[in-house]
Amino acid sequence: MPEPTKKDETPNGQPEESVAPDSNGAPSLPEISLEVSPPPEAVAEGKETVETDGKKPDLTEPEPLEAVVAQETSPAKSNSNEPQAGVVGVKKQAESTSSTVKEEGPCSPPPPDDGNAAATSPSPTPQAEDANSIKKLSVDLPNDSVPVPAMGRKDSVWSLGEGQPPEDLEKPIDTPPLSTLLIERPQSGSVPVGGDISFVAKVEAKDLLRKPTIKWFKGKWMDLASKTGKHLQLKETFDRFTKIHTFEMHIIKAKDNYAGNYRCEVTYKDKFDSCSFDLEIKEVETGSQNIDIRSAFKRSSEGQEDAGELDFSGLLKHREPKQQDDAPEVDVWEILKNARPDQYEKIAFMYGITDLRGLLKRMKKMPKEEKKSEAFAKKLEPAYQVDKGGKIRLVVDLADPTVELKWYKNGQEIRPTPKYIFEHKGTQRIMVINNCSINDDAAYSVAAGDEKCTTELFVKELPVKIVKGIEPVKTTVNERIELECEVSEEGAQVKWMKNGVEVPTGVRSRYRVKSEGTKHYLVIDDASREDTGTFSVMASGGTSEAHVQVDLKPLKVYQDLQDATIMLGQPIKLHCEIYPGNVPGRWYRNGQLIQPNDRINIIHRNKVHRLEIETSSLHDAGDYTFVPEGYSQSLSAKIHIIDPPRVHLDSLNFPDNTVTIVAGNKLRLEIPISGEPAPRVVWMKGERVILESGHRVHAETYGDQTSLTIEVTEREDSGNYKIVLQNEAGEATASVKIKVVDIPDPPEAPLVPVVGGDWCTMTWDPPKYDGGSPILGYFIERKKKQSSRWMRLNFDLIKETAFEPKKMIEGVPYEVRIFAVNAIGVSKPSEPSKAFTPLAVTSEPTMLVVDDVTDTTVTVKWRPPETIGAAGLDGYLVEYCIEGTNDWIISNKEMTEKTKYTITGLSPGCKILVRVKAINAAGASAPRTLQHSILVKEVIEPPKIRVPRHLKQTYTRKVGETVNLVVPFLGKPRPKVTWLKEGQVIEPTHVSIRNTDCDSIIFIRKAERSHSGKYEMTVQVENHVDTAILDIQIVDLPGPPQCVTIEDVWGANVALVWTPPKDNGNAPITGYTIQKADKKTMEWFTCIEHYHRTCITITELVVGNEYFFRVFSENMCGLSENATQTKKSALIVKEGNFPHDTAQHQYHAKPHSFTLTPTGLQVKIPEYNDHDFKEAPKFTQPLINTFAIAGYNATLNCSVRANPRPKVIWMKNKITIIDDPRYRMFSNQGVCTLEIRKPSPYDGGMYTCKAINDLGEAQVDCKLEVKGGFTFYELMQRGVPLHLIDKYMNETKIVEQEKQN
Repeated sequence: MPEPTKKDETPNGQPEESVAPDSNGAPSLPEISLEVSPPPEAVAEGKETVETDGKKPDLTEPEPLEAVVAQETSPAKSNSNEPQAGVVGVKKQAESTSSTVKEEGPCSPPPPDDGNAAATSPSPTPQAEDANSIKKLSVDLPNDSVPVPAMGRKDSVWSLGEGQPPEDLEKPIDTPPLSTLLIERPQSGSVPVGGDISFVAKVEAKDLLRKPTIKWFKGKWMDLASKTGKHLQLKETFDRFTKIHTFEMHIIKAKDNYAGNYRCEVTYKDKFDSCSFDLEIKEVETGSQNIDIRSAFKRSSEGQEDAGELDFSGLLKHREPKQQDDAPEVDVWEILKNARPDQYEKIAFMYGITDLRGLLKRMKKMPKEEKKSEAFAKKLEPAYQVDKGGKIRLVVDLADPTVELKWYKNGQEIRPTPKYIFEHKGTQRIMVINNCSINDDAAYSVAAGDEKCTTELFVKELPVKIVKGIEPVKTTVNERIELECEVSEEGAQVKWMKNGVEVPTGVRSRYRVKSEGTKHYLVIDDASREDTGTFSVMASGGTSEAHVQVDLKPLKVYQDLQDATIMLGQPIKLHCEIYPGNVPGRWYRNGQLIQPNDRINIIHRNKVHRLEIETSSLHDAGDYTFVPEGYSQSLSAKIHIIDPPRVHLDSLNFPDNTVTIVAGNKLRLEIPISGEPAPRVVWMKGERVILESGHRVHAETYGDQTSLTIEVTEREDSGNYKIVLQNEAGEATASVKIKVVDIPDPPEAPLVPVVGGDWCTMTWDPPKYDGGSPILGYFIERKKKQSSRWMRLNFDLIKETAFEPKKMIEGVPYEVRIFAVNAIGVSKPSEPSKAFTPLAVTSEPTMLVVDDVTDTTVTVKWRPPETIGAAGLDGYLVEYCIEGTNDWIISNKEMTEKTKYTITGLSPGCKILVRVKAINAAGASAPRTLQHSILVKEVIEPPKIRVPRHLKQTYTRKVGETVNLVVPFLGKPRPKVTWLKEGQVIEPTHVSIRNTDCDSIIFIRKAERSHSGKYEMTVQVENHVDTAILDIQIVDLPGPPQCVTIEDVWGANVALVWTPPKDNGNAPITGYTIQKADKKTMEWFTCIEHYHRTCITITELVVGNEYFFRVFSENMCGLSENATQTKKSALIVKEGNFPHDTAQHQYHAKPHSFTLTPTGLQVKIPEYNDHDFKEAPKFTQPLINTFAIAGYNATLNCSVRANPRPKVIWMKNKITIIDDPRYRMFSNQGVCTLEIRKPSPYDGGMYTCKAINDLGEAQVDCKLEVKGGFTFYELMQRGVPLHLIDKYMNETKIVEQEKQN
């Protein structure tokens, strides 16, 4: 059975023990401790160990390492098969500085620091007891940063040394190449438990473009950036003057489990540097160990930050002794030591120990008694150390010399060889290992029967130093470079670097590496300029670097490139010779790099460089340049390509080189041409040369084509066009025929010889010009004469020149036209034919009635016929005959289009019959005859004055304006009209009056105030009289107020009183405008406008100023021309704070005295009584019943006075009007207006305006009637029967009479 490896072995070869989990369910973590003991001589003599700086110490025997490994596994009851992660701790003796723990992966050794000697070496004269004491370094999870459930995970374990989980130890670690970044490295140190310590790393940033990246690790794989908190802080600073980055790691209030190996890594782009350092935690000396275990190992708090830690606070407090039972005392320590691990939890529960984790951790730190071996009198030491190349002796002492002994290396049995020599000295068995190498660094074990003991051998590799460094090299390209260095040891590994980057030495690399003994070489067979740089060689004990400079060889031109002129299609060959011959180069054409292909061949043979092009093209012309690689000098030549001109008509695909174009379109004929240099092109038609500057026809030539452009083709453009091309290589000509086709000319206007009721016959002649293409057929269109929209009658072409349209409407005039069609398109339409109408007489007129009768005339009215033919209605013919005869006399010699006609020249007293006929193109309709005869005698109609609505109220105009009033009236025979003003006859010189049969006009060219008054109009027909009164008011600007006086002055206030003007301008005074002026400047400023009362208080006057006041009166025409000014001035005097200084509108002041001074009127401290202006709403102008005409806006107005301002509500039929778009409500200065937009009869009714405030409410009502407003003529046009019209007009007259009564 093979031996287990050193990772799986236990200290005494015993099986692993199981430990029960604690109360939290987390398994106990295994701990591995390495105790390093100094040599006995150093301990006995108290000598200080000496650092060897890479040299093998002069020791007769290697330093023994005593290893104590305590590993605990999961409880036996657990079913989990997963391995439990362990916590590795290192217990290192302070005096043994030469003993080191080997790490995998590169790490830059920290520089020696004398100041840190105290942390790494013991005191020169330590006591024997202190010298033999073992100082332990342990690593455990900090309780404040890793939760308990996570302690079993791989990612939560802090490790020491190699820093990898056990299962990953065999895997290689990939790290970037090392370089020198750190100028100050963190040094190892020690700190007592609870103390603070800082580690500092510095990086120089002179050659860095940005801040480097730094990482702090515990072990090899735990990043401390995620562990920062109250116990760990990371800090970064940068000094701009020294260009140094400073990185600090602060450990605050250190704990036991913070001890271990730490690492700092710095990276910048492709550079990398790292350093390892150790932290030692010194334990504080404790007192007597005779403590009560059951009271000590109790949790201070469940689930808190310090859960799992020992709580000795109970031991520090003075407590009264409790009454103990008489039961004998029990030593729990002994019970736990002798018990199996799976019984720990049961024992802790039995004796009341709640902090089982703390108890188990305490037990781990207690030294264990090793069982005495039966086979070995003296076992192997826990560990051995030897320098590389040295010799080591492993010695065991057997209790029974006859026992067979076997040696193992990593579980494999060792056979005697020259390297491994076995010796026997009494009971001692010795294995000597000669010439130790790195491969000998392993776990060794020796088996004696069933027992075995193990140890570990650590081979210390001495640093390899560079004995002879590399030297600088300066050479030229294509030469061989060999860099040589010599190291202190054969077979040592070195690393070659270029500019800080490792040199690739693979199979395909330009670099070769070889070694001969202690000499190492880097060889570059064919050097290039890219090899210039700083080369360095790195060994474990030093570095050497040197600069390599590779320059170009001087360039010599033996044969330069030559200019050439090549015919198109011929090969091109460019040739040059340069030295050195092995220098490659690049060819360029017009600055563009030339790449070889099937047509282009680039040849380089020694000194000769050639460029060959099999078949030249126009694109090959240009400037050619050859540039040797790495040189600024270049060779140039110019290639000129020539080609005779040619016209490529074949590419146009025109039959017989003929181009057909429709007239009116734009023709752009583009013909490809070729020739190098570009040929001169001339276009000709006949003997005429077409120029480029032509307006409608012009030629253009650009690039590889020429074009002929005709903006608008015409028939005259048809013909042969010649193209002539010329250049230095020759001449070429070509001919192109252009044919312009067009639509045919329109035919002549068609003839319509025959017209029927709904059809006609039409003929036409073919067009004179067919557009160069045969006529394929014709399209026919027709339209109504009054319309502009033509309708096509056929969708298939008509070959003949005759057609018969059908389905026309009778009586509607029509027109027809023709379109001719050829292959190009449709011609323009012909001129329309003469209008023709399918004829049909109308029905008889309707509703023939008598409208008026006089002594010599009869007026009749009628309605149009119910059925009118499609031909329309031309007019009416009125005929009459004397009763008793059959001779019908035509009254109107010419037809009338109106439906009303007056028959004149009748004899008074006779009776006549009247009839009316409708006339159209088809003839006269059947007549409509009155049923009864008409007596020719005038009928008296009582007069009626129809006063317009705007004249029913007072008609107001300003002085100087024109008055022109028209008053219509009714009455037969012609009424007599008279006008009176205030009962007096109107003088024609003042007022012009003109009367007609139906109205009377009163005209005043320039109104004056004397024209105001009531005008009475009288209309009389025999004994019937009707009168109307018109109230005309001519208004003018008012006069100024009569007297303005200063009633009172107090504080900054002045009370003014004035009387209304004598002349109000024949219009009510609507308000006043008050102005003030400082006596010093006499500039007038308006205080208030549109003021209604005759007294006011002017406030907010400036103290110390003296004021005059004046008042303008205002009516509907505007302000008075002049104003009345106060005779005295008011002086505003500051005399303290008066009780009523801030009162406004105090019109009723108590009597007081004034003092008239030369500067004005001064007031003596008056007293006032406040006046209450509040009042309930009161309508000063009520609503008036109003008549409105349908379709015209109507307004209702009223005025209200109230304080505070009232809320105004409008109602219709007691229903509030809210958000109705047909109504608009206004309120301005107490005037309330309701506008009804385009009312209808539905809008008539009772309207109410209600005003409400806090003191009360008030309302006014009015009635609104909406009339239709239709006249007799409008009703006749709408087709209302006569009896309904008479009824409507009679009802209207009755309503107007009731209004007048």
